[in-house]
This record gives sequence, structure tokens and C-alpha cells, in this order.
Amino acid sequence: MKRGPTGTPRSTSVAGEHVDAFVPYPLPPTPPLVLEGRLASLLESATVAVGRLDGVSTLLPDKDLFLYAFVRKEALLSSQIEGTQSSFSDLLLFELDEMPGVPLDDVREVSSYVAALDHGLTRLREGFPLSGRLIREVHGALLQSGRGLDRDPGEFRRSQNWIGGTHPGNAQFVPPPHTEVADAMADLERFLNAHDDGMPLLARAALAHVQLETIHPFLDGNGRVGRLMIALLLCDAGVLREPMLYLSLYLKRHRARYYELLDLVRREGDREAWLEFFVEGVLEAAQSAVATAVRLTELFAADRTRIEAATGRRAGSALRVHEALKSRPIRSIPDLTVETGLSYPAAKSAVDELVTLDIARELTGRKRDRLYAYAPYIAVLEEGTEPLGDGAR
Repeated sequence: MKRGPTGTPRSTSVAGEHVDAFVPYPLPPTPPLVLEGRLASLLESATVAVGRLDGVSTLLPDKDLFLYAFVRKEALLSSQIEGTQSSFSDLLLFELDEMPGVPLDDVREVSSYVAALDHGLTRLREGFPLSGRLIREVHGALLQSGRGLDRDPGEFRRSQNWIGGTHPGNAQFVPPPHTEVADAMADLERFLNAHDDGMPLLARAALAHVQLETIHPFLDGNGRVGRLMIALLLCDAGVLREPMLYLSLYLKRHRARYYELLDLVRREGDREAWLEFFVEGVLEAAQSAVATAVRLTELFAADRTRIEAATGRRAGSALRVHEALKSRPIRSIPDLTVETGLSYPAAKSAVDELVTLDIARELTGRKRDRLYAYAPYIAVLEEGTEPLGDGAR
């Protein structure tokens, strides 16, 4: 539904060049969203799907195991949207301090995304509000290493930025002047924490995401912070007890449409078109997360049965190694001895059994300091995580 621009131009000067920056109007929108027909039905279906995902999370045999995997996959995908080229295995190797051939800056950025989400959730569980200050803290954790160290981690920008183009004059979009950022973020904070405006939570998350992307309050990392904010908002509201819903795979697959709709909201006020796209993504992501959890549960059970059938009385050691690989799917033999309490020969023998069964695979090709991966498990997690390879917006 087209209502006209959702902000006002503000003339500003950047290095002697005069441009019209875009200052968004505060939320909630006026006139209000029209939630009817297909959009209303989608919103209801997505809300039910998120509730089902939250229920599934309480029934998982090892919730922490699934969170470990889901958070890292989301971190990788969100970073790929911004142009990183690392893979899921790169991240796991980085966390093991084993990085042959790993794109170091890229994988540091992905690892920092995990740290940023952990920090945000910890603060919320301590009772800290979802606020501009928390968003700055999350940004600080996000840019703690990699290429973002010189981009004012944890601070709102103090200069003009722009999106697309080589300078503000030919940019695709110019966010508000830095002097407007603090007030715009204060308005966003009030909207995030409003409880009496009748706004459905998923609609609030959708509008808040566009608003933060429009304000573009940081010199770098705005897209990743905007996607992190969705998970933080859902957890803060109690809709999800754990951060198991992530949109980055959906947004990666539909990246051109994603950016097109953000611009459409700004230019024409068509928030309903964006909201329809957003809730379709939520519905897809929630259903996919449930399906992935079921697949992994079935994989682990089937592999356990195969181990028991193939190894007989030796199953105890092999099963202990299997459990260790479930929690961290790339490991060395010394690491496995620490994790399982097995001797080195026993752990090595158990790993060899898993290799024979095609459950584990050696990664390095070396004779010493070998690393073993739970290959079928990683194959499930890597679906959709192939690097984009074409740069980023």
C-alpha cells in the first residue's frame, strides 16, 4: 500500500557536496498498518509457526547442542550477506585454533556475530532493556575483531555515511545526518518497548528492522545488527525462550528483493509489502528450523544404532566419541581424550570405527595433528551456506 515517503529529506553537506539525507518519521506508522486478507493470514500462520518452534526447543534431547549449531549457521549467513567468504567449516576450525587456509578476517567477523548475540541475550536475561545502549553494546561485540576495529565499535556514527555509489552525490541512499541519529534511535527504542499500541510482535520486529536499517546508526555492521535485533526482540518478548529463529538464509536467497523492499518502504511507504515478505520469511525460517531439528535428532539416533550394531562390545568408546562430535562436530584426538576421558589409543580406535562407518571423516590429510569431522551432521548444517561470492551491499 503506497502512502508516500516514510521520512523527510534533510539537506546536508559532505566534503563540500550537498546532498539530501533521509530522516525517517518515528514509529508506529501513521496511518497505521492495514493487516487484512492474505497479510493477516500469513501473520497468523507465522506466529503459530514461531510458537511451534519454541515448543520444539523445549523437547529437544540436548537443547544446547542445537543452539550451538543454529547460532553459528545464522552468524555465517548474516555475515555472508555483507560479503564474507568463509564457510561453516572455517568457523568451526577457527574456534579450534586450527585455521589452514581459513580467511582470517572473514571468520573473525562470523565468530564475533556469535559473541554479539550471546552478549545481547545475556544482558536481556539480566533484566537490561532492549535499548539504544544495548544495541550499541551488541555492535561493540560485533566489531570487536576483524575489519571493524577502526569503525567505532559500540558508538553511533559521528559522520555522514551512505549506501551504494562512490560518494554521497551518486549514492543509492543517504541515511540521516549523524546529528539526527541519537534522537532517531531514542524514538526506535520507545517503539521497541511499547506494549499498548496493539502492534503484533512480528510486525513490530519487521518495522523496527527497516527503521534501524534506514537510520544506519553505525559506520559498519548495520545490517548484522539489524538482523540480530530481530532475534533479541523475539526473545525479550518471551515468544522464543531460545534464539532458534533466524532469517538470514531467507534474506540471502532473496537478497535483491530484500533491498528493493527496504527502499520501497522509504520511497513509497509500502510497509505492507515489506511485512508480507518478512512474515513469509519468518514462516519459512520457523518451519525450516523445526525440520532441521527433527532431521538432526533422527540422524543422531540412526548413527547411534549403526554404531551399536557394528561395534558390539566396543560400542561404549565409539558412542562416547559420537556424543563428543555431536556437541562439537570437528575435533582432534587429543581434544576427544579430554572430552570423553578415554585414553589416546581408545579414542583413536573409536574414531577409526566411525570413519569406517562414514560417520566421521579426516579433514587434513596429515599423518599427525589430524582433525575429524562428523561429516553427515556438518552436511545438514552447511545447506544454504555456500558463499555468495559477489560482494556485498
